[in-house]
Amino acid sequence: MRYMLLMYRDERWWDAKPEAERTAIRQLAIDASEPLRSRGIVLAGDPLLPTATAATVRMRNGKPVTTDGPFAETKEQLGGYSILEVKSLDEALAIAADYPLLRVGGHSIEVRPIRELPPRKIE
Repeated sequence: MRYMLLMYRDERWWDAKPEAERTAIRQLAIDASEPLRSRGIVLAGDPLLPTATAATVRMRNGKPVTTDGPFAETKEQLGGYSILEVKSLDEALAIAADYPLLRVGGHSIEVRPIRELPPRKIE
């Protein structure tokens, strides 16, 4: 089963860190992922740029409208993701609980199952 780890952080907290410390924290995450990648557990994952670089598209009166940034005001912002393929939610939760971003503070990880769709017919 596939699970997505959605990694949140407070961007103000993150931006207040010196660049050397942010680089070291990123490296901890990379180092933790490598053994899981080599075992085929981590299928994909990347950090995201700050919410100031984002745009949101919605339908208004039948027309797409684009606005800068995310829509919701939140205390934490989505900062990255990983997609895992594991046997159970418990295994995904154990991986999330061991993730180094939790130990450095300022982060939380949402673990969400990915809905498996039936294979598409190719005609």
